[in-house]
Amino acid sequence: MRMIGLFALPSFCSSDFQIGQLKFNILIMSKIVVLLFGLVMLLPGTPNNLIAENRGIKEPLTVKKSPDFKLTGNGSSPEWNKSEWNPLIKLDAGGAEDKTRFKILYSTNGIYLLFEGDDQRITTKYDKDFDNLFNGDVFEVFFHPDPTFPLYLEYEVNQLDKELVLIIPNIKGRAQGWTPWHYEDGNRVIKKVIINEGRQEPGSLIKSWSAELFFPFRLFSPLSNVPPVSGTIWNANFYRLDYDTGNMIKWAWTPINTSFHEFEKYKPIIFE
Repeated sequence: MRMIGLFALPSFCSSDFQIGQLKFNILIMSKIVVLLFGLVMLLPGTPNNLIAENRGIKEPLTVKKSPDFKLTGNGSSPEWNKSEWNPLIKLDAGGAEDKTRFKILYSTNGIYLLFEGDDQRITTKYDKDFDNLFNGDVFEVFFHPDPTFPLYLEYEVNQLDKELVLIIPNIKGRAQGWTPWHYEDGNRVIKKVIINEGRQEPGSLIKSWSAELFFPFRLFSPLSNVPPVSGTIWNANFYRLDYDTGNMIKWAWTPINTSFHEFEKYKPIIFE
């Protein structure tokens, strides 16, 4: 007997048989290597980005850290220079393209978000907080701090500086919104809305609008994985609705099929 690799071959084999057996051995060994590599990917300590690439998951968006700063509504604080613009994708046909984008930062106390979008008209009649703002023009954000549990925060703001804040339990596709209790003082979102080249009233012709927001981490209680620390990963999505055509036109950071509540499609964000 003599050895080829890890397998024993009879010494009396013909040359053709030996070559065939060698090819078979190489095939088996290659499959073993692939299997071992897959097992290594699951071992503790394997780099998260390597696992993500192996599963086809996109690299998380990095949320840079910043000291706290005052909101102006148009992102004029120098702190915003730390963050890049991220575009929203127009999902529906019709109407203007209306470039829409956002920036995001965080501090020890909460998350900063800046929306900016071209527009032609203020198309909303909702002038009260916690009304059905989604039936008019809005920017929306969904933060899902613990992706292992179907509970997340939804926030909407419209051009009239009105807001809707909800905690959403989404059990097997059945989403139900609950408003926060004692939504005041340090538990409340700080917001500033700016209308460019128009009046802040229903039907006004405008050129664009922006919304600058601060989400205190206290607002997310009792969601888990809050507050985030360096390296914490949440899932999130960012949206826009516009009704200038008379129909709902949607934009999204990561595309969805029909509902903004398709939280399985949200993308990861990682805190610096």
